Amino acid sequence: MIRIIEKDGSTKDYEQSDIYALQTLRHTGSHVMANAIKRLYPNAKLAIGPYIDNGFYYDIDFGNEKISDEDFPKIEDEMKKIIKENATMERYTMDRAAAVQFFKDRNEDYKVELVNDLPENEKVYFAKQDDFIDLCGGSHLLHTSDFKHFKLMSIAGAYWRGNEKNKMLTRIYATAFFKKEDLDAYIAMMEEAKKRDHRKIGRDLGIFMISDFGPGFPFFLPNGMIIRNTLMDFWRKIHKANGYDEIMTPIILNKKLWETSGHWEHYGENMYSTRIDDEDFCVKPMNCPGSILVYMNEPRSYRDLPKRFAEPGIVHRHEKSGELHGLMRVRCFTQDDAHIYITQEQIEEEVTRIIKIIDEIYKIFKFDYFVELSTRPDDRMGTDEEWDRAEAGLANALKNNGMTYILNEGDGAFYGPKIDFHLKDCLGRTWQCGTIQLDIQLPQRFNLEYIGADGEKHQPIMIHRVCFGSIERFMGILIEHFAGAFPTWLSPTQVEVIPVSDKTLDYAKKVKDEIEKAGIRVHLDDRAEKMGYKIREAQTHKIPYMLVVGPKEAEDNVVSVRSRFKGDEGCCKVSDFITMISKEIDDKTIRKVEVEPNTK
Repeated sequence: MIRIIEKDGSTKDYEQSDIYALQTLRHTGSHVMANAIKRLYPNAKLAIGPYIDNGFYYDIDFGNEKISDEDFPKIEDEMKKIIKENATMERYTMDRAAAVQFFKDRNEDYKVELVNDLPENEKVYFAKQDDFIDLCGGSHLLHTSDFKHFKLMSIAGAYWRGNEKNKMLTRIYATAFFKKEDLDAYIAMMEEAKKRDHRKIGRDLGIFMISDFGPGFPFFLPNGMIIRNTLMDFWRKIHKANGYDEIMTPIILNKKLWETSGHWEHYGENMYSTRIDDEDFCVKPMNCPGSILVYMNEPRSYRDLPKRFAEPGIVHRHEKSGELHGLMRVRCFTQDDAHIYITQEQIEEEVTRIIKIIDEIYKIFKFDYFVELSTRPDDRMGTDEEWDRAEAGLANALKNNGMTYILNEGDGAFYGPKIDFHLKDCLGRTWQCGTIQLDIQLPQRFNLEYIGADGEKHQPIMIHRVCFGSIERFMGILIEHFAGAFPTWLSPTQVEVIPVSDKTLDYAKKVKDEIEKAGIRVHLDDRAEKMGYKIREAQTHKIPYMLVVGPKEAEDNVVSVRSRFKGDEGCCKVSDFITMISKEIDDKTIRKVEVEPNTK
């Protein structure tokens, strides 16, 4: 058990396994870190320091001081001193004027701004540990000595309040756990994550690049296009089998369309716009309005529904420069969108069908996942009655499919509730990818209709959904999940043919041609290098299979097979190898690397 002091000053015991207790531990950590920094750098100005999913951070204005991760040991040592002092946390309030003066006296400009932004009559909450006092509206561990197992992780720049027009502050990230073994496990995971960084692997394997001429706009290189096209071939096959018609809509459309859809009002600050023939146009941040125009292109009957339009459409969104990150956070990406038009009675059946598609896709990659149901946000369109019906429809579909879910209140889209699929990678990290969004609002705003069995006009319901989420982000996840060692069906080069010497080059070419005719991606390494060097190169490039051909293999009309999974797999006929690898590709098998592969 751990004792926590709440915002109002009351105390309560919690199990350390409680997520609220862990969040409180990390919130306390942000105050301990800020306390240590103020001792070491008295002129530093504090901004904000919340807990986050994997730890906590604090944004600080160090003025002319230059801070780097080399200063972390010094800060950590000071934090340990504070912990040993075993201060008791105190909670109290001030009125707004007194709080503003308190921070002005201490030259804490950012805190003054935060207090001034609070409602006039609202009391201002403070947290005090020994002689350190900070603005705070959250809970804390009662004693600083309960905060023990922590580590400062990284440093970054962050604009004050996320606004690029404001000053760049220094953000120090850290993490903390109740148990040392949990902290050690997390640090080990983060070290492994560094090795799997998709930006480095993507560069080393020729998958993608980012140019200074286009921050946030990824370039896909030849190997990346093979992976991307293979993923989309797989995607198209599944959607064709499930009754989807593929469409493509323009990237730039008139601003009036986005005003009608509500995107300009709710999302305009993230949209790019331009002038064409003295009219305002917008680069699409989402594909749905274009799909709606396709639906409206011809009369629709109840016999046409569900009408399923699939569109892997390119969208553009203005992300802040400090938030860009490889393929994970970009300004231009492709959503594997689909928009489905249904009747009220078809909601559960259609959502069930989508759930099965998403499940089928994730199982191919052996991803575990969990599901969230996100409900109405404060900034939304529509009536409470409409939201009640939409939320109930999604909840019933999940229950009827036997799916447990987490309720994520207030995180729905502005036009409707949604089901989000969070997949888990090999490091235990979670990524939100697939989503199913139920929408009553856009059909109303665009006056969508169909002719019912009664001969009257009715309004359809619209479902927005993605499986990968964005192709770019999903590829980034796959790169890190597999550490660049993709399953054979996704690997840019599936087979490397390696002649022992020029004497067997003709036979090696014959082997390569035979494999290529079978539709397998194969490369012949005919460089004047030693065989061992060529094998190491193929391993570095994470090629699944290497076929070594020397005089004996040429004489016996066979190949010597080496794999990334097992090492030496013996000799076989080329036709037998083609049969084996073709089945592995067709079945999308993910072969496990053996614990002690035979590499001789």
